[in-house]
Amino acid sequence: MIVVKPTVTPGGGLFGPRSITWRVHTETPAWPAAVRAFQLQALHPRTIRGIVQNHLLDDAEAVRAHLRRRLGFVALRTFGTREQAEAAYERAREVHARLVGLDTATGTLFRLDEPESLRWAHCAEVASHLEVARLSGVALTAGERDAYVAEQRRAAYLAGLAGLTDVPDSAGELADHLTGMRAHLSATDEARELLRLVVTPPPSLRPCTLPAVGALAFATLPGWARSMYGCPGDAAAGYAAGAALKALRATAMAMPERLVAPEIRAARALMRAAARTRGADVAA
Repeated sequence: MIVVKPTVTPGGGLFGPRSITWRVHTETPAWPAAVRAFQLQALHPRTIRGIVQNHLLDDAEAVRAHLRRRLGFVALRTFGTREQAEAAYERAREVHARLVGLDTATGTLFRLDEPESLRWAHCAEVASHLEVARLSGVALTAGERDAYVAEQRRAAYLAGLAGLTDVPDSAGELADHLTGMRAHLSATDEARELLRLVVTPPPSLRPCTLPAVGALAFATLPGWARSMYGCPGDAAAGYAAGAALKALRATAMAMPERLVAPEIRAARALMRAAARTRGADVAA
């Protein structure tokens, strides 16, 4: 996946300076959200088998590189021009259309662009950004949470879910979809190995003592997802994760402008201008 740098314009690409998407993605720590999404997506057996069988994710650095490319893709989709987003998704659809995976449980082949897998990947990512935003202290009303989920349908359309059938339109619909998928999820050997590579715990630590961003992301997963991995966690771990995320966000928001990613810096400037200007342009 080749990801170009996003070109941030007043038109705002898919979303725009008045969107909830820009607010969430300029205030929420990106790495924990991306890792959480990956950990959640990995619980869909076909999704993770398709990833493992078509990408060389055989060591921790390869997995980190994969996550970095994912982060770049999310930044491009969020802050780049509509043309950049459409071109990036077109390339991704062309690649996925050529790839197949083997369902080792049934011995059957499947396409990586199956609607169920695309929908699950989309929902896991949207849910992860919303949950990490909440735990980081981004104050969103119920209506704003609904608006974020609805805005992300534009990305789902570009990803290949052209009919948008069953793609959530609100936070409630998103929660219902996650609940409905639980019967189809499990921690396969591939999922557990990817979790291990993401968090790379030192051999001297207990198996469920997960360090750094991987541990932080894992602690924010819903209890049922942690239980599938065999590490249910507890309330103290969740509280610590929330405190760490709030500290990360506070640090990022106080960071000197010169140290902020160019697309975030440009987006914040446009958001401030939009807030001062009634009727500022917003992407439809």
